[in-house]
Amino acid sequence: MGVPLLAIVAWSGTGKTTLLQQVIPLLKARGIRTGLIKHTHHRMDIDTPGKDSYLLRKAGADQVIVASDQRWALMCETPDKPLGLTELTAWMDHSALDLVLVEGFKDEPVAKIALWRRGVKGEVADLLDGYVIALASDEKLAIDYPLLDINHPLSVADFIENWLRTGQ
Repeated sequence: MGVPLLAIVAWSGTGKTTLLQQVIPLLKARGIRTGLIKHTHHRMDIDTPGKDSYLLRKAGADQVIVASDQRWALMCETPDKPLGLTELTAWMDHSALDLVLVEGFKDEPVAKIALWRRGVKGEVADLLDGYVIALASDEKLAIDYPLLDINHPLSVADFIENWLRTGQ
């Protein structure tokens, strides 16, 4: 079996990135090596216009690796074949990870912690499916899932660590 995947799903503006920024260091301090896959609906480019790698990719290279002594990045052009989580996770070094956190991808069939704040968008029920294992909110809700405090990252990290330890 590969590295466990755990998605953090919510409507835009709920605070997915903010919560992950707080939870990842807590997990790291506990020795849990995390990877991250972030979904975006926006056109994105991690390369810098004018730099050699950008120019060569724009010249037609379908895959470009930019590497230094500290990090590397692989950029692939996939306009005709968007990748799902299975393909994206396959590119990661599983031997260096204990967990892959996923921001977004709310329609993928993986374990999820849903985040919900009243007034952001939609109803909480719209986020819940058969893969949700917990809900993090700033309100007390009567639900059939473990309820976490979205404003208490330590409790979210505790939940994730326990989920990993008990084998999901």
